Amino acid sequence: MAGPVQSIERAAAILRLLAGGSGRLGLGEVASSLGLAKGTAHGILRTLQHVDFVEQDEATGKYQLGAALLHLGTSYLDVNELRSRSINWADALAARSGEAVRLGTPLEGKVLVVHHVFRPDDTLQTLDVGTLLPLHASSLGKVLLAFGAAPVDPLLEAGLEGYTRHTLVHPDELSRALAEVRDLGWGAEVQEMSMGEAGAAAPIRGQGGLVVGAIGVSGPVERICDTQGRPQPALITLLREASRAISRDLGAARW
Repeated sequence: MAGPVQSIERAAAILRLLAGGSGRLGLGEVASSLGLAKGTAHGILRTLQHVDFVEQDEATGKYQLGAALLHLGTSYLDVNELRSRSINWADALAARSGEAVRLGTPLEGKVLVVHHVFRPDDTLQTLDVGTLLPLHASSLGKVLLAFGAAPVDPLLEAGLEGYTRHTLVHPDELSRALAEVRDLGWGAEVQEMSMGEAGAAAPIRGQGGLVVGAIGVSGPVERICDTQGRPQPALITLLREASRAISRDLGAARW
């Protein structure tokens, strides 16, 4: 049996690097991050650019994921059972709550946003489908960690990255937060991933009651939270109703 093709492995590594980054990356950054010679990295990037899997910013020369790759990902998500069974409930939650709604599943130590409904107003918003969020700094991720849909140990071994001064970066803090999520049945983030932003999420269960994803609302902290910095009770009620409805559609028993 033939072994793995090195050039494909390297191309995959570059795509993963671009997907996991916070912005565009230059040739030197890509090469040094993956231990590749600049010439090798440049050749792979040019090939990926030729098939529209990668785009290069004309002003800076830096690279980001391309439209063709996003289209492939979206095509996969369209047939994802979790997403397809959640769309109507997510749309209704956004309409009833007045906030943006995201659906997430675990992927390689992150949260993959598989569906995103814009806040129903005229503000400028960016589609988050395909975005990878940190497990420990997002309400979606905390829910996945708390209910065993994503493992905690690899996250702790890698170290908890701080995004703001509110991010939980100590293992004991995260453990207490996850215990609270299990007790309450929902999780929250308040300015932990981005200052001024907050969110709340609840688990989605499949057959057998196993948590397979999470649904959450997010927005400016003053809209999501009360004066005590806790998510609005009315939002939590709507959120949990939506999560239960999706879970029933996926075959979970009443819970």
